[in-house]
Amino acid sequence: MEYAALLRGIGPMNPNMRNVKLRGVMEDLGFRNVETVISSGNVVFDADSSSAGALEAKIEAAWPEQLGFQSTTFVRTRKQLQGLLENDPFEGRDDNESGRLQTTFLKHEPDHRIEVPFTPSEGDYTIVSVGDRVVCSTVDLTGSRTPGLMRWLEQTFGTEITTRTWKTLNRIVQRMN
Repeated sequence: MEYAALLRGIGPMNPNMRNVKLRGVMEDLGFRNVETVISSGNVVFDADSSSAGALEAKIEAAWPEQLGFQSTTFVRTRKQLQGLLENDPFEGRDDNESGRLQTTFLKHEPDHRIEVPFTPSEGDYTIVSVGDRVVCSTVDLTGSRTPGLMRWLEQTFGTEITTRTWKTLNRIVQRMN
């Protein structure tokens, strides 16, 4: 099966978080066709297991043992990611300099329901969909403030989350294909 591992908190300036080392750990774990996509903790690979949860646990245990850091890891199948792209929760909006399309992956299903679209009073982001451990949002970058999306996501869903732009998600799926 084809999978993508999305790692939280990867900083490519840390020598132990560089793509070559991430690939090495994944290969040491016995995964095949391991490739990284840009330098922010995206690894595509093949594995025989059909349990994403078991793969997550195995990978998360390897980071501190082999590279000395902790990273919550989110494993999704190619089918799951491809389905997300095909369903296009952004309804054809563009990801550009004035606004970003963000996809946040959750470790667990949310405890509560959020009515979408949801825009806070500050108005610098909008949650457009929530489902299947994924939150999709648009971020307005034209204001002078830093959008509060990441703070809101952590307050609402906890810290076991990781976010990718829609463009990055497309690159990951392209690499899987």
